[in-house]
Amino acid sequence: MKDSVASPRSLSIEEHRNRVLSAFESLEVLEVPLSEALGRTLAGDLPAAVDVPNFDNSAMDGYAVRREDLIGASDAAPVKLRVIEDLPAGTSKTPTVAAGTAARIMTGAPIPAGADSVVPVEDTDRGTENVAVRVVPAPAAHIRRAGTDVRTGELILSAGSLLGARQLSAAAAGGAGTVKVRPAPRVGILSTGSELRPPGSALEFGQIHDSNSTLLAGLVTEAGGEPVLLGSTGDDPGEFVAMIERITGELDLIVTSGGVSVGAYDVVKAVLAPIGVWFGTVRMQPGKPQGFGLLPSGTPIITLPGNPVSVFVSFEAFVRPALMKLQGRDDLLRSAVPAIAAEAWKSIPGRVQFMPVRIQTRPDGRPEVRPASSGGSGSFLVANLAKAQGLALVPEEQLEVREGDEVELWVLQ
Repeated sequence: MKDSVASPRSLSIEEHRNRVLSAFESLEVLEVPLSEALGRTLAGDLPAAVDVPNFDNSAMDGYAVRREDLIGASDAAPVKLRVIEDLPAGTSKTPTVAAGTAARIMTGAPIPAGADSVVPVEDTDRGTENVAVRVVPAPAAHIRRAGTDVRTGELILSAGSLLGARQLSAAAAGGAGTVKVRPAPRVGILSTGSELRPPGSALEFGQIHDSNSTLLAGLVTEAGGEPVLLGSTGDDPGEFVAMIERITGELDLIVTSGGVSVGAYDVVKAVLAPIGVWFGTVRMQPGKPQGFGLLPSGTPIITLPGNPVSVFVSFEAFVRPALMKLQGRDDLLRSAVPAIAAEAWKSIPGRVQFMPVRIQTRPDGRPEVRPASSGGSGSFLVANLAKAQGLALVPEEQLEVREGDEVELWVLQ
């Protein structure tokens, strides 16, 4: 992206997001068995191949009867019918219920010819050769008609649907054995900084654990991607260049954290800006310094700030939408809902504030939010980020949030 050079003009969130999204297209379609489709995105509309259910069947354990035979039945005067057959679910028997007869039937078994109602076993004496029935059933009582759920050719799932357990169950019920899906995007994750050490390792003075790689790997997985952990590099440009050259052709996207601001050791910017990757500021807090472009291999790279809350917010604002687009999803952004601030907090003039918040439900059913940390939206507050259930978005022009104000809320869980 040779035209994506550093610019003194700050971008709005929408401008930067649109710049990022313009570089992505949906991944090639794969046809996979249902057993391999969990968490993938459906690539085309899926119609039913069969009626669901595909035959009239019983909704109860009981007896398939002719309703007219039972007119006048009661506890005091039960009607006796001859039992002609036992019909378990899955049976291929095709008896006919004639006047004065019944078929004992289990839930899910086909309704036999001649029967027009099912009497639950609780309303009988449970007879096996003859049965005494104490009620008059309603017309078509406890019969599931063929096609009640969906008819052959009707739409079960729309293109762009996320395939969870319920969606795959519906596909299976509708006769599908395979589905066409978008594969999981392969996302390289690279943290930068000489101060970084692996999680759990001993730290010397001035060192910190690399929490960003763990954070980004989890976020990529939650967004339907396949994280590829590349580890971390120090502040040596040569080390960073070697890492990038080694892995670029194998990935759909690379995401880095750290090294994108104006410091003397901002290695990501130092290496990538000369080859046309854009670096600049986005009017948001946290997450102001951002970068994006294409590597010489054509692989997109999104470069995020280094502080963990900035990484999280930046992922939600820019990386997650890109992953949704790669998977062919329609819902690129999280759904925004209005919420009420349960307490006041300060905002940042000239920047959209993303405040990590905890969520409660008010008596009137509306969500109510308060900052997840007493430190507000500070970019280094990674431990308190774990308490956040959503992000409250405060517009650029708003200087503060007062108790009772309405805010836009992205629900995260």
